[in-house]
Amino acid sequence: MTSTDVTAAARRSPHHSGGPCRSCGAELRLVVTDLGMSPPCEDWLPADRINTAETFYPLVVWACETCWLVQIQDYMPVTEIFDEYGYFSSFSDSWLDHCRDDAHTQIERLGLGPDSLVVEVASNDGYFLRWFVERGVPVLGVEPARNVAAVAVERGVPTRVEYFGVETARAMVAEGLRADLLAGKNVMAQVPDLNDFVGGMAVLLAPDGVITIEFPHLQRLIEGNQFDTIYHEHFSYFSLIATEALFERNGLRIFDVEELWTHGGSLRIHACHADHERPTADAVAELRDREIALGYASPAAYAAFDEQVQATKRGLLRALIELREQGLRVAGYGAAGKGMTMLNYCGIRTDLVEFISDRNPYKHGRFCPGVHIPIQPPEAIDEARPDVVLILPWNFRDEIVAQLAHIRDWGGRFLVAVPETELF
Repeated sequence: MTSTDVTAAARRSPHHSGGPCRSCGAELRLVVTDLGMSPPCEDWLPADRINTAETFYPLVVWACETCWLVQIQDYMPVTEIFDEYGYFSSFSDSWLDHCRDDAHTQIERLGLGPDSLVVEVASNDGYFLRWFVERGVPVLGVEPARNVAAVAVERGVPTRVEYFGVETARAMVAEGLRADLLAGKNVMAQVPDLNDFVGGMAVLLAPDGVITIEFPHLQRLIEGNQFDTIYHEHFSYFSLIATEALFERNGLRIFDVEELWTHGGSLRIHACHADHERPTADAVAELRDREIALGYASPAAYAAFDEQVQATKRGLLRALIELREQGLRVAGYGAAGKGMTMLNYCGIRTDLVEFISDRNPYKHGRFCPGVHIPIQPPEAIDEARPDVVLILPWNFRDEIVAQLAHIRDWGGRFLVAVPETELF
């Protein structure tokens, strides 16, 4: 038996399971990684809550050995996460550029016009649908977070405050609505009942309609050591293999797939009704075969991931401790969900990172869940003049480095932990 075989065998939990797979229902036994206990990553604490108890939940990742969906258990009602939400999509310039380009491409590719309807599920603050409105294409957003949906409506993007699923889709069809383009960006990971969600898309999609869904690619997560994208509001982590099985189970067929740069490496799948005559692009079989060859339909791809995660924790802590022992000050930038996983897993508090700056006014004056690091506006960087800025949303590394290039004026440097610890 090789060392990899031993590691893989040790990952199959003999004592308990992760419950049933949320896609196919099989019992979960294969552990991918265990990130310990962590609070909900979007629960930004106001000052009057930092001296009260917080609830921490396990953050154990499992792989289904039947359909190969990678997932965590859902420990809290989805309404506790999304009824009021702290993430607004429009605060990243590069993300807005990506969405604008996609909208314009879809308009041309599908021939969308004033008689079409574009529906986006989890439409957030209108960051994507706004580009269709600008071109005169009718849209409708479906967004569960009232505070975020209100911003979209103010921007002229009609939005229903609802959770999307079969029941919602049937109600929309009863009103005469059918989607010519049904879009979703980085939402499937946040859905606890996947079959209800994908089944709803099958109900709402027009007979000739197209679904485009984007999500971070499991291959990139593992190869890029992106364990900090694992947190409680991300219930599932998708390969093409697992996604095809989910869509086929609900009467839909993936006919094309694109590999994207976003969020550290994502997929955009294109789907239609299973019986539609649209040809399937070669890219689908090519990616499926690649995932199989890399071991994503066996325990092989998951065997060494946990040790890789632990090594990252040691490397980041070593770097921060050495900086502090040299008398250098460290601030963070970007209070994103992935950053909260990193901070809590590594046990990083204000003794190592003094504060975190973020562009989102919603978070200003609040504190990071669990570790209680204060969140301040971007100007705090200029006022404090830290020696090192820890970039937490590493997927926007280039954009953040450009925004903060002036820290070099006082000798400031940057630090990232993913894919490996780097001070530059």
